[in-house]
Amino acid sequence: MPVIFLPLGTMKFAARLRAIGMGLSCLIWVGCQAEQTEIPARKVNLYQDWDLQPGDVLGNYQIQSGLGDVAVDVQGKRVYMPFDGLVEPDGDSRELCVVISSAEVPAYIFRLCGLDQPHLGDLRQGDVVGTGSIVAFATLRKQTDGTWAMVEPAKDLLVQFLTNP
Repeated sequence: MPVIFLPLGTMKFAARLRAIGMGLSCLIWVGCQAEQTEIPARKVNLYQDWDLQPGDVLGNYQIQSGLGDVAVDVQGKRVYMPFDGLVEPDGDSRELCVVISSAEVPAYIFRLCGLDQPHLGDLRQGDVVGTGSIVAFATLRKQTDGTWAMVEPAKDLLVQFLTNP
């Protein structure tokens, strides 16, 4: 490889440029690290206990939804927050599902499975939760013993998840 000699002024400029580039890289790295705060998984204690749950593997295939879920072909479109709330990874199927809770509906939580790269943390009404091909929605109501029972999701609530307010 040939050796290239640069005039002294060019070397100072190159050193400054390299220092600026390294500084920007550090700022970008630190900024990206701050945004990727780990959201702890939420363990949902189900009132009903079925053998097959989302995330389970059957043969070489992953279960995408379970009894009580409503699967919707959203065709890669966005899924929105119907109200202000918290989006957490599901403790049982961390990679596949998220759990949504809100002070606006404290007796209910919602499990969504099949989202691609869901946005976790505190979200506002209308924020994008994620996108997906087929997304399974489950509505769970809190029982007096602290467990959660699957209930039929209301059609108007599903519409709110699927349309931007």
